[in-house]
Amino acid sequence: TILIAKEVGISIGSLYHYFPNKQAIMHAMGRQWLEEINQVLQQYDSWDIENMELEDLVKKMLQANLKVYKRQKALLTLVQAMFSVPELRELDEQHDEMVITHIANVFKRMGMKKQLKERERIARVYLEATHALFLTINLQQGERSKRTLTDLNYMIVSLLRSHLEE
Repeated sequence: TILIAKEVGISIGSLYHYFPNKQAIMHAMGRQWLEEINQVLQQYDSWDIENMELEDLVKKMLQANLKVYKRQKALLTLVQAMFSVPELRELDEQHDEMVITHIANVFKRMGMKKQLKERERIARVYLEATHALFLTINLQQGERSKRTLTDLNYMIVSLLRSHLEE
């Protein structure tokens, strides 16, 4: 709460004037983060996915999502809270469902000829890999961060290529 109050330029007492407890603060931060993730996913609807090269599409998707991860302050703490605090777990579930649904649709638009349940399974693999490595990239600096993003890009392209060629 000290860091949050400092970041927004108010006292801790003022912060608790707006929020009754730490969970309410984390819930508000989580909702904001989910809204930003949703905005990125909605952008995909306007992309010409059907005519994009796989490598270009993956790079564009990763860059768009990574921007949201980088903008969110104390993201690792927020994500850990969303996973472990019962009052915040619904946000984690909403995040996963939202991403999986959108990404499974992107896969269909890419030409992945699999049933919905299988596209959703692959979308979960995509989600878990990107989510974990975006958190890692956020903690890294400079060249190390760039190399991890390059590795993530390679992993996702390889995953998708194998499923598109079947």
